[in-house]
Amino acid sequence: MSDSTLEGRTAVVTGAGAGLGRAEALALAAQGANVVVNDMGPAADAVVDEIKSAGGDAVAVTGDVGDWATGDRLVEAAVDTFGGLDVVVNNAGVLRDTMIFNLTERDWDDVIHVHLKGHAAVSRAAAVHWRNASKAAGGPVYGRIVNTTSEAFLFGPAGQPNYSAAKAGITALTLSSAQGLSRYGVRANAICPRARTGMTAHVFSDDPNGSDLDILAPERVGAFVAYLASPVADEINGQVFVVYGDMVALLAAPTVERKFTAAAGAFSVAELDDQLTPYFAGRSPYQNYAAYSVAELDTTGVQNIAPRKK
Repeated sequence: MSDSTLEGRTAVVTGAGAGLGRAEALALAAQGANVVVNDMGPAADAVVDEIKSAGGDAVAVTGDVGDWATGDRLVEAAVDTFGGLDVVVNNAGVLRDTMIFNLTERDWDDVIHVHLKGHAAVSRAAAVHWRNASKAAGGPVYGRIVNTTSEAFLFGPAGQPNYSAAKAGITALTLSSAQGLSRYGVRANAICPRARTGMTAHVFSDDPNGSDLDILAPERVGAFVAYLASPVADEINGQVFVVYGDMVALLAAPTVERKFTAAAGAFSVAELDDQLTPYFAGRSPYQNYAAYSVAELDTTGVQNIAPRKK
């Protein structure tokens, strides 16, 4: 049987005091990983107690991941407490939903600070550790980064300009990390999860199936994160997945729809009008760069977070 366990590995999970992060921390611990549980307050200690009660080992490190030094503290805690670092799950986030015309500087800064800067701070600290370890070992080491993006970067919801921008940035950060760290043995991937948590309570209606395991239970996402963190996922790098319910969907890269070429080597406004204007005439407002087709994956029966094509 292939090696999907995390025995002897150590993972950092941010925003792990509740919701999705808690489920991910518990899933990693269930596979044998030691876990550094990060959150802003005492909820982190409660998750540590849960892990220890189940026979695992964990330590809490409170702090704001958007503060650059917190990334270093999390890596240091992993190394000092458990002897190393193998997995980083960047999950911490906040919402400040608003339309673009009501967006305040604070609304923008809060979301970018926790989501995008938080992912960057922890990833950078982990990357420094793995690069140094690889140099000392004279070859690749074990490293996994699982970043949390969102379908918001595909849809651009009208009420989430800050959140959508942060998640688009996280996706790009993941691709850059995958490219820059693969030589050291590190794999970086991103997930777009849907889960019923405190942060999304206002988004989803009740589970229509009344099942023992909610169709949007965060535990469903936790299982996939544990898989990506494991040795069997070594050939998965720089990928983006939509994860919820009973499915995992691998996203493909964008494609070129149409190429317009200037007849004489340089466009004039008149020639652009001649070529582009007829092409876009009568085009559906839902036929744009936003990937509304991804919404069609949803078979949960639960209120969808993306607009349907009309």
